[in-house]
Amino acid sequence: MSCLPCSGSSGKEAKSLDALSPSPRPAAKSAPVRSKSRASGSRKEDSVPVRRGGNTAHGPTQIFTFRELAIATKNFRKDCLLGEGGFGRVYKGRMENGQVIAVKQLDRNGFQGNREFLVEVLMLSLLHHPNLVRLIGYCADGDQRLLVYEYMVLGSLEDHLYDCPPDKEPLDWNTRMKIAAGAARGLEYLHDKANPPVIYRDFKSSNILLGEDYYPKLSDFGLAKLGPVGDKTHVSTRVMGTYGYCAPEYAMTGQLTVKSDVYSFGVVFLELITGRKAIDHTQPSGEQNLVAWARPLFRDRRKFCQLADPLLQGHYPKRGLYQALAVAAMCLQEQAASRPLIGDVVTALSYLASHPYDPNAPTTKDSRTCPSTPRAKTHRRTTSVPDAQHAAESLMLNFPDLRKDTTRGGEFEQDHTEGSGSSSSSGRNDGLDVPQLLAVPNGKAYSEADSIQKSTVKVGGREK
Repeated sequence: MSCLPCSGSSGKEAKSLDALSPSPRPAAKSAPVRSKSRASGSRKEDSVPVRRGGNTAHGPTQIFTFRELAIATKNFRKDCLLGEGGFGRVYKGRMENGQVIAVKQLDRNGFQGNREFLVEVLMLSLLHHPNLVRLIGYCADGDQRLLVYEYMVLGSLEDHLYDCPPDKEPLDWNTRMKIAAGAARGLEYLHDKANPPVIYRDFKSSNILLGEDYYPKLSDFGLAKLGPVGDKTHVSTRVMGTYGYCAPEYAMTGQLTVKSDVYSFGVVFLELITGRKAIDHTQPSGEQNLVAWARPLFRDRRKFCQLADPLLQGHYPKRGLYQALAVAAMCLQEQAASRPLIGDVVTALSYLASHPYDPNAPTTKDSRTCPSTPRAKTHRRTTSVPDAQHAAESLMLNFPDLRKDTTRGGEFEQDHTEGSGSSSSSGRNDGLDVPQLLAVPNGKAYSEADSIQKSTVKVGGREK
Protein backbone atom coordinates (compact mmCIF):
# COMPACT_ATOMS: atom_id res chain seq x y z
CA MET A 1 0.00 0.00 0.00
CA SER A 2 1.28 3.42 -0.85
CA CYS A 3 1.55 6.38 1.46
CA LEU A 4 -0.62 9.41 0.91
CA PRO A 5 1.56 12.17 -0.57
CA CYS A 6 2.79 15.17 1.35
CA SER A 7 3.66 18.43 -0.36
CA GLY A 8 5.84 19.88 2.38
CA SER A 9 7.15 19.55 5.91
CA SER A 10 7.21 21.51 9.10
CA GLY A 11 10.61 22.56 10.46
CA LYS A 12 9.06 23.52 13.78
CA GLU A 13 8.11 19.93 14.48
CA ALA A 14 11.62 18.56 13.98
CA LYS A 15 13.04 21.23 16.28
CA SER A 16 10.32 20.75 18.90
CA LEU A 17 11.33 17.11 19.26
CA ASP A 18 14.08 18.39 21.53
CA ALA A 19 11.40 18.82 24.19
CA LEU A 20 10.21 15.24 23.96
CA SER A 21 10.47 13.25 27.18
CA PRO A 22 9.37 9.69 27.96
CA SER A 23 8.18 10.64 31.45
CA PRO A 24 4.44 10.57 32.28
CA ARG A 25 2.57 13.78 31.62
CA PRO A 26 1.46 15.80 34.66
CA ALA A 27 -2.29 16.24 34.80
CA ALA A 28 -2.37 20.00 35.26
CA LYS A 29 0.64 21.20 33.28
CA SER A 30 1.17 21.31 29.59
CA ALA A 31 4.46 20.03 28.26
CA PRO A 32 7.01 22.59 27.14
CA VAL A 33 7.59 22.49 23.42
CA ARG A 34 10.68 24.23 22.16
CA SER A 35 10.05 25.86 18.82
CA LYS A 36 12.87 27.42 16.81
CA SER A 37 12.57 29.04 13.44
CA ARG A 38 14.89 28.06 10.63
CA ALA A 39 16.13 29.95 7.65
CA SER A 40 14.57 29.06 4.34
CA GLY A 41 16.79 26.79 2.27
CA SER A 42 19.04 25.84 5.17
CA ARG A 43 20.41 22.29 5.14
CA LYS A 44 21.37 22.33 8.82
CA GLU A 45 18.27 20.43 9.93
CA ASP A 46 19.05 17.52 7.61
CA SER A 47 22.00 16.34 9.70
CA VAL A 48 21.66 14.65 13.07
CA PRO A 49 23.26 16.61 15.94
CA VAL A 50 26.30 14.74 17.23
CA ARG A 51 28.45 15.25 20.31
CA ARG A 52 32.18 14.84 19.97
CA GLY A 53 33.18 11.36 21.02
CA GLY A 54 30.67 9.63 18.78
CA ASN A 55 27.39 9.83 20.72
CA THR A 56 24.27 11.49 19.41
CA ALA A 57 22.95 14.50 21.25
CA HIS A 58 19.53 12.89 21.54
CA GLY A 59 20.19 9.44 22.98
CA PRO A 60 22.53 6.47 23.29
CA THR A 61 22.43 5.51 19.62
CA GLN A 62 25.57 4.47 17.77
CA ILE A 63 26.93 6.18 14.69
CA PHE A 64 28.01 3.89 11.88
CA THR A 65 30.01 4.59 8.76
CA PHE A 66 28.57 3.59 5.41
CA ARG A 67 31.48 1.19 4.96
CA GLU A 68 30.61 -0.62 8.21
CA LEU A 69 27.01 -1.17 7.12
CA ALA A 70 28.03 -2.18 3.60
CA ILE A 71 30.26 -4.88 5.10
CA ALA A 72 27.51 -5.98 7.51
CA THR A 73 25.00 -6.43 4.67
CA LYS A 74 27.50 -7.93 2.21
CA ASN A 75 27.36 -4.75 0.14
CA PHE A 76 23.55 -4.72 0.32
CA ARG A 77 23.25 -7.97 -1.56
CA LYS A 78 19.85 -9.04 -2.84
CA ASP A 79 19.81 -12.18 -0.70
CA CYS A 80 20.05 -9.94 2.40
CA LEU A 81 16.95 -7.95 1.42
CA LEU A 82 14.17 -8.27 4.00
CA GLY A 83 11.59 -5.93 2.47
CA GLU A 84 10.85 -2.51 1.06
CA GLY A 85 8.64 0.37 2.19
CA GLY A 86 8.06 4.09 1.83
CA PHE A 87 11.42 4.93 3.40
CA GLY A 88 13.45 2.49 1.36
CA ARG A 89 14.81 -1.04 1.48
CA VAL A 90 15.55 -3.04 4.62
CA TYR A 91 18.47 -5.47 4.74
CA LYS A 92 19.59 -8.09 7.21
CA GLY A 93 23.15 -7.64 8.40
CA ARG A 94 25.67 -9.00 10.83
CA MET A 95 28.17 -6.85 12.69
CA GLU A 96 31.76 -7.91 13.35
CA ASN A 97 30.81 -8.79 16.94
CA GLY A 98 28.18 -11.22 15.62
CA GLN A 99 25.15 -9.04 16.37
CA VAL A 100 22.37 -9.47 13.81
CA ILE A 101 20.82 -6.17 12.72
CA ALA A 102 18.25 -4.76 10.31
CA VAL A 103 19.49 -1.87 8.14
CA LYS A 104 17.01 0.48 6.50
CA GLN A 105 18.45 2.50 3.62
CA LEU A 106 16.76 5.72 2.52
CA ASP A 107 15.46 5.70 -1.04
CA ARG A 108 16.39 9.19 -2.24
CA ASN A 109 13.62 8.96 -4.86
CA GLY A 110 10.97 7.75 -2.41
CA PHE A 111 8.13 9.47 -0.53
CA GLN A 112 10.15 10.04 2.61
CA GLY A 113 13.40 11.94 3.01
CA ASN A 114 15.79 13.67 5.36
CA ARG A 115 13.04 15.04 7.58
CA GLU A 116 11.52 11.59 8.19
CA PHE A 117 15.01 10.21 8.84
CA LEU A 118 15.64 12.90 11.45
CA VAL A 119 12.24 12.39 13.09
CA GLU A 120 12.79 8.65 13.41
CA VAL A 121 16.27 9.03 14.90
CA LEU A 122 15.05 11.54 17.45
CA MET A 123 11.89 9.65 18.34
CA LEU A 124 13.52 6.28 18.88
CA SER A 125 16.51 7.82 20.67
CA LEU A 126 14.19 9.38 23.25
CA LEU A 127 11.37 6.85 23.51
CA HIS A 128 12.05 3.42 24.97
CA HIS A 129 9.45 0.73 25.63
CA PRO A 130 9.37 -3.07 25.26
CA ASN A 131 6.76 -2.71 22.49
CA LEU A 132 8.74 -0.20 20.43
CA VAL A 133 11.49 -1.43 18.13
CA ARG A 134 14.96 -0.50 19.37
CA LEU A 135 17.10 1.82 17.28
CA ILE A 136 20.73 0.71 17.53
CA GLY A 137 22.18 3.53 15.48
CA TYR A 138 22.29 5.37 12.18
CA CYS A 139 24.56 6.45 9.36
CA ALA A 140 24.62 9.95 7.83
CA ASP A 141 27.69 9.74 5.61
CA GLY A 142 27.45 12.27 2.80
CA ASP A 143 24.08 11.82 1.13
CA GLN A 144 23.61 8.34 2.58
CA ARG A 145 20.90 7.95 5.24
CA LEU A 146 20.59 4.57 6.99
CA LEU A 147 18.92 3.40 10.19
CA VAL A 148 20.09 0.38 12.16
CA TYR A 149 17.55 -1.57 14.26
CA GLU A 150 17.42 -4.69 16.31
CA TYR A 151 16.59 -7.64 14.08
CA MET A 152 13.04 -8.97 14.52
CA VAL A 153 13.30 -12.62 13.66
CA LEU A 154 9.65 -13.24 12.66
CA GLY A 155 9.22 -10.28 10.34
CA SER A 156 6.04 -8.22 10.22
CA LEU A 157 2.48 -9.06 11.23
CA GLU A 158 1.48 -8.61 7.59
CA ASP A 159 3.77 -11.51 6.63
CA HIS A 160 1.86 -13.87 8.92
CA LEU A 161 -1.69 -12.77 8.07
CA TYR A 162 -1.70 -12.80 4.28
CA ASP A 163 -0.56 -15.06 1.46
CA CYS A 164 0.85 -17.69 3.80
CA PRO A 165 2.36 -20.75 2.08
CA PRO A 166 0.42 -24.00 2.56
CA ASP A 167 3.10 -25.47 4.84
CA LYS A 168 2.96 -22.51 7.23
CA GLU A 169 0.65 -22.61 10.22
CA PRO A 170 -1.68 -19.60 10.44
CA LEU A 171 -1.70 -17.50 13.58
CA ASP A 172 -3.94 -19.03 16.22
CA TRP A 173 -6.49 -17.06 18.24
CA ASN A 174 -4.34 -16.72 21.35
CA THR A 175 -1.36 -15.40 19.38
CA ARG A 176 -3.55 -12.83 17.63
CA MET A 177 -4.87 -11.51 20.93
CA LYS A 178 -1.33 -11.40 22.34
CA ILE A 179 -0.08 -9.40 19.35
CA ALA A 180 -3.02 -6.97 19.56
CA ALA A 181 -2.51 -6.38 23.29
CA GLY A 182 1.23 -5.78 22.89
CA ALA A 183 0.78 -3.39 19.97
CA ALA A 184 -1.84 -1.48 21.96
CA ARG A 185 0.60 -1.14 24.87
CA GLY A 186 3.17 0.39 22.55
CA LEU A 187 0.59 2.88 21.33
CA GLU A 188 -0.48 3.61 24.92
CA TYR A 189 3.12 4.51 25.77
CA LEU A 190 3.24 7.01 22.93
CA HIS A 191 -0.11 8.59 23.84
CA ASP A 192 -0.06 8.51 27.64
CA LYS A 193 3.56 8.31 28.79
CA ALA A 194 5.52 10.38 26.25
CA ASN A 195 5.65 14.07 27.10
CA PRO A 196 4.32 15.69 24.94
CA PRO A 197 2.20 12.88 23.49
CA VAL A 198 3.27 11.30 20.22
CA ILE A 199 0.78 10.46 17.46
CA TYR A 200 2.11 7.50 15.51
CA ARG A 201 0.16 8.33 12.33
CA ASP A 202 1.09 5.17 10.42
CA PHE A 203 -0.27 2.27 12.47
CA LYS A 204 -0.67 -0.71 10.13
CA SER A 205 0.09 -4.41 10.07
CA SER A 206 3.33 -4.04 8.11
CA ASN A 207 4.69 -1.70 10.81
CA ILE A 208 4.15 -4.23 13.62
CA LEU A 209 7.29 -6.37 13.82
CA LEU A 210 7.39 -9.69 15.63
CA GLY A 211 10.22 -11.06 17.74
CA GLU A 212 10.60 -14.45 19.35
CA ASP A 213 7.35 -15.98 20.55
CA TYR A 214 5.47 -13.40 18.42
CA TYR A 215 6.34 -10.50 20.69
CA PRO A 216 5.11 -7.35 18.88
CA LYS A 217 6.96 -4.05 18.49
CA LEU A 218 5.96 -0.89 16.63
CA SER A 219 8.40 0.30 13.96
CA ASP A 220 8.78 3.05 11.36
CA PHE A 221 8.34 6.38 13.16
CA GLY A 222 9.16 8.64 10.22
CA LEU A 223 5.60 9.99 10.07
CA ALA A 224 5.16 10.38 13.83
CA LYS A 225 3.89 13.76 15.00
CA LEU A 226 3.94 15.49 18.38
CA GLY A 227 0.39 15.67 19.69
CA PRO A 228 -1.58 18.64 21.03
CA VAL A 229 -0.62 20.09 24.41
CA GLY A 230 -2.21 22.59 26.74
CA ASP A 231 -5.57 23.86 25.51
CA LYS A 232 -5.10 22.57 21.97
CA THR A 233 -7.46 19.81 20.86
CA HIS A 234 -5.61 18.78 17.70
CA VAL A 235 -2.61 19.47 15.53
CA SER A 236 -3.05 20.49 11.91
CA THR A 237 -0.85 18.76 9.37
CA ARG A 238 -0.80 17.56 5.81
CA VAL A 239 -2.48 14.20 5.46
CA MET A 240 0.05 11.37 5.52
CA GLY A 241 -0.47 7.69 6.12
CA THR A 242 -1.68 4.58 4.33
CA TYR A 243 -5.00 4.31 2.52
CA GLY A 244 -7.45 2.15 4.41
CA TYR A 245 -5.96 2.92 7.84
CA CYS A 246 -6.48 6.70 8.11
CA ALA A 247 -9.24 7.98 10.39
CA PRO A 248 -12.00 9.70 8.36
CA GLU A 249 -11.79 13.05 10.18
CA TYR A 250 -8.03 13.21 9.66
CA ALA A 251 -8.30 12.31 5.97
CA MET A 252 -10.93 15.02 5.44
CA THR A 253 -9.50 17.89 7.49
CA GLY A 254 -5.84 17.17 8.24
CA GLN A 255 -6.59 17.70 11.94
CA LEU A 256 -4.86 15.04 13.98
CA THR A 257 -5.55 13.69 17.47
CA VAL A 258 -4.61 10.55 19.39
CA LYS A 259 -8.06 9.23 18.42
CA SER A 260 -6.78 9.07 14.83
CA ASP A 261 -4.33 6.38 15.97
CA VAL A 262 -7.14 4.56 17.80
CA TYR A 263 -9.08 4.28 14.54
CA SER A 264 -6.01 2.88 12.76
CA PHE A 265 -5.58 0.40 15.59
CA GLY A 266 -9.18 -0.70 15.08
CA VAL A 267 -8.46 -1.44 11.42
CA VAL A 268 -5.43 -3.57 12.29
CA PHE A 269 -7.35 -5.38 15.03
CA LEU A 270 -10.10 -6.14 12.52
CA GLU A 271 -7.43 -7.49 10.17
CA LEU A 272 -6.26 -9.80 12.96
CA ILE A 273 -9.80 -11.05 13.58
CA THR A 274 -10.85 -11.48 9.96
CA GLY A 275 -7.61 -12.32 8.18
CA ARG A 276 -8.56 -9.74 5.52
CA LYS A 277 -6.53 -6.78 4.29
CA ALA A 278 -7.64 -3.22 5.00
CA ILE A 279 -7.93 -2.70 1.25
CA ASP A 280 -8.09 -5.76 -0.98
CA HIS A 281 -8.98 -5.34 -4.64
CA THR A 282 -9.14 -9.11 -5.14
CA GLN A 283 -12.32 -9.28 -3.06
CA PRO A 284 -15.79 -8.95 -4.65
CA SER A 285 -17.31 -5.53 -5.10
CA GLY A 286 -18.54 -4.21 -1.73
CA GLU A 287 -15.95 -6.21 0.21
CA GLN A 288 -12.75 -4.49 -0.91
CA ASN A 289 -12.74 -2.02 1.97
CA LEU A 290 -12.52 -4.02 5.19
CA VAL A 291 -14.25 -1.51 7.48
CA ALA A 292 -17.11 -0.85 5.06
CA TRP A 293 -17.65 -4.61 4.66
CA ALA A 294 -17.57 -5.32 8.39
CA ARG A 295 -19.85 -2.55 9.65
CA PRO A 296 -23.13 -4.10 8.45
CA LEU A 297 -22.11 -7.42 9.98
CA PHE A 298 -21.59 -5.74 13.36
CA ARG A 299 -25.35 -5.19 13.53
CA ASP A 300 -26.34 -8.85 13.61
CA ARG A 301 -24.91 -11.21 16.21
CA ARG A 302 -25.85 -14.18 14.04
CA LYS A 303 -23.37 -12.94 11.44
CA PHE A 304 -20.45 -12.37 13.81
CA CYS A 305 -18.94 -15.69 12.81
CA GLN A 306 -18.67 -14.45 9.22
CA LEU A 307 -16.08 -11.99 10.54
CA ALA A 308 -13.77 -14.68 11.91
CA ASP A 309 -10.76 -15.67 9.79
CA PRO A 310 -11.60 -18.99 8.07
CA LEU A 311 -7.99 -20.07 8.60
CA LEU A 312 -8.83 -20.35 12.30
CA GLN A 313 -11.13 -23.23 11.29
CA GLY A 314 -13.52 -22.42 14.11
CA HIS A 315 -10.79 -22.67 16.78
CA TYR A 316 -11.69 -19.60 18.82
CA PRO A 317 -14.05 -18.89 21.73
CA LYS A 318 -17.44 -17.56 20.70
CA ARG A 319 -17.55 -15.15 23.62
CA GLY A 320 -13.97 -14.05 22.96
CA LEU A 321 -14.89 -13.31 19.34
CA TYR A 322 -17.82 -11.15 20.48
CA GLN A 323 -15.59 -9.28 22.91
CA ALA A 324 -12.87 -8.70 20.31
CA LEU A 325 -15.43 -7.42 17.79
CA ALA A 326 -16.80 -5.06 20.43
CA VAL A 327 -13.35 -3.53 20.93
CA ALA A 328 -12.81 -3.21 17.17
CA ALA A 329 -16.23 -1.62 16.66
CA MET A 330 -15.59 0.95 19.38
CA CYS A 331 -12.22 1.91 17.85
CA LEU A 332 -13.82 2.27 14.42
CA GLN A 333 -16.51 4.75 15.42
CA GLU A 334 -16.80 7.43 12.74
CA GLN A 335 -17.08 10.09 15.44
CA ALA A 336 -13.65 10.55 16.97
CA ALA A 337 -15.02 11.54 20.38
CA SER A 338 -16.89 8.23 20.59
CA ARG A 339 -13.74 6.15 20.30
CA PRO A 340 -12.13 4.91 23.50
CA LEU A 341 -8.77 6.06 24.76
CA ILE A 342 -5.98 3.62 23.98
CA GLY A 343 -5.60 2.94 27.72
CA ASP A 344 -9.11 1.49 27.78
CA VAL A 345 -8.29 -0.63 24.74
CA VAL A 346 -5.18 -1.96 26.50
CA THR A 347 -7.29 -2.89 29.52
CA ALA A 348 -9.78 -4.78 27.36
CA LEU A 349 -7.23 -6.61 25.23
CA SER A 350 -4.99 -7.48 28.16
CA TYR A 351 -7.99 -9.21 29.70
CA LEU A 352 -8.68 -11.15 26.48
CA ALA A 353 -5.00 -12.11 26.12
CA SER A 354 -4.82 -13.26 29.74
CA HIS A 355 -7.70 -15.72 29.18
CA PRO A 356 -6.35 -17.98 26.42
CA TYR A 357 -8.58 -20.22 24.37
CA ASP A 358 -8.12 -23.92 25.03
CA PRO A 359 -9.54 -26.06 22.21
CA ASN A 360 -9.38 -29.12 24.45
CA ALA A 361 -11.36 -27.57 27.29
CA PRO A 362 -14.91 -28.83 27.91
CA THR A 363 -17.41 -26.93 25.79
CA THR A 364 -19.48 -24.39 27.69
CA LYS A 365 -22.16 -21.94 26.66
CA ASP A 366 -19.67 -19.07 26.51
CA SER A 367 -16.90 -20.98 24.75
CA ARG A 368 -18.79 -22.54 21.85
CA THR A 369 -17.22 -21.78 18.50
CA CYS A 370 -18.88 -20.81 15.27
CA PRO A 371 -18.54 -22.75 12.03
CA SER A 372 -15.82 -21.43 9.79
CA THR A 373 -16.73 -19.72 6.54
CA PRO A 374 -14.78 -19.33 3.30
CA ARG A 375 -12.51 -16.28 3.38
CA ALA A 376 -13.79 -15.03 0.04
CA LYS A 377 -17.44 -15.66 0.78
CA THR A 378 -19.56 -12.91 -0.71
CA HIS A 379 -21.77 -10.89 1.59
CA ARG A 380 -23.62 -8.47 -0.68
CA ARG A 381 -25.85 -5.69 0.54
CA THR A 382 -27.76 -3.22 -1.55
CA THR A 383 -28.40 -0.81 1.30
CA SER A 384 -25.95 1.89 2.26
CA VAL A 385 -23.44 1.17 5.02
CA PRO A 386 -24.77 2.60 8.30
CA ASP A 387 -22.68 4.81 10.50
CA ALA A 388 -20.53 3.23 13.20
CA GLN A 389 -23.01 4.04 15.98
CA HIS A 390 -25.66 1.82 14.38
CA ALA A 391 -23.10 -0.66 13.14
CA ALA A 392 -21.93 -1.35 16.69
CA GLU A 393 -25.14 -0.84 18.65
CA SER A 394 -25.21 -4.52 19.62
CA LEU A 395 -21.84 -4.25 21.37
CA MET A 396 -20.84 -2.68 24.68
CA LEU A 397 -17.49 -1.95 26.28
CA ASN A 398 -17.78 -2.53 30.02
CA PHE A 399 -14.95 -3.68 32.27
CA PRO A 400 -16.22 -2.75 35.77
CA ASP A 401 -13.77 -4.89 37.72
CA LEU A 402 -10.74 -3.39 36.00
CA ARG A 403 -11.71 0.22 36.60
CA LYS A 404 -11.12 2.65 39.40
CA ASP A 405 -13.59 5.32 40.36
CA THR A 406 -11.20 8.03 39.24
CA THR A 407 -11.31 9.40 35.73
CA ARG A 408 -8.52 10.21 33.33
CA GLY A 409 -8.99 13.20 31.11
CA GLY A 410 -12.74 13.35 31.76
CA GLU A 411 -13.71 9.85 30.60
CA PHE A 412 -13.49 9.98 26.82
CA GLU A 413 -11.09 12.63 25.64
CA GLN A 414 -13.06 15.30 23.82
CA ASP A 415 -12.14 16.02 20.24
CA HIS A 416 -13.30 19.36 18.87
CA THR A 417 -11.57 18.85 15.56
CA GLU A 418 -13.54 20.23 12.65
CA GLY A 419 -14.98 17.42 10.63
CA SER A 420 -14.57 14.82 13.38
CA GLY A 421 -18.28 14.67 14.10
CA SER A 422 -17.82 15.06 17.83
CA SER A 423 -21.47 15.95 18.29
CA SER A 424 -24.55 14.32 16.90
CA SER A 425 -27.87 15.84 15.98
CA SER A 426 -29.50 12.55 15.06
CA GLY A 427 -30.92 11.98 18.52
CA ARG A 428 -29.46 8.49 18.68
CA ASN A 429 -27.99 7.22 21.90
CA ASP A 430 -24.21 7.22 21.55
CA GLY A 431 -24.00 4.28 23.97
CA LEU A 432 -23.91 0.66 22.87
CA ASP A 433 -26.90 -1.25 24.13
CA VAL A 434 -26.64 -5.04 24.24
CA PRO A 435 -25.65 -5.81 27.86
CA GLN A 436 -22.57 -7.45 29.28
CA LEU A 437 -20.85 -8.73 26.14
CA LEU A 438 -17.62 -7.41 27.53
CA ALA A 439 -18.42 -7.67 31.21
CA VAL A 440 -15.68 -9.22 33.31
CA PRO A 441 -17.23 -11.81 35.65
CA ASN A 442 -17.33 -10.57 39.22
CA GLY A 443 -14.70 -12.01 41.48
CA LYS A 444 -12.31 -12.90 38.67
CA ALA A 445 -8.76 -11.83 39.47
CA TYR A 446 -6.78 -10.02 36.82
CA SER A 447 -3.04 -10.31 37.02
CA GLU A 448 -2.19 -7.13 35.14
CA ALA A 449 -4.82 -4.91 36.75
CA ASP A 450 -2.30 -3.20 39.02
CA SER A 451 0.14 -2.46 36.23
CA ILE A 452 -2.26 -0.88 33.76
CA GLN A 453 -3.43 2.70 33.98
CA LYS A 454 -7.20 2.54 34.43
CA SER A 455 -10.01 4.91 33.69
CA THR A 456 -13.78 4.94 33.62
CA VAL A 457 -15.67 4.80 30.38
CA LYS A 458 -18.80 6.82 29.81
CA VAL A 459 -21.31 4.80 27.80
CA GLY A 460 -24.59 6.30 26.74
CA GLY A 461 -24.45 8.99 29.40
CA ARG A 462 -23.89 6.44 32.17
CA GLU A 463 -20.53 5.99 33.88
CA LYS A 464 -19.48 2.36 33.99
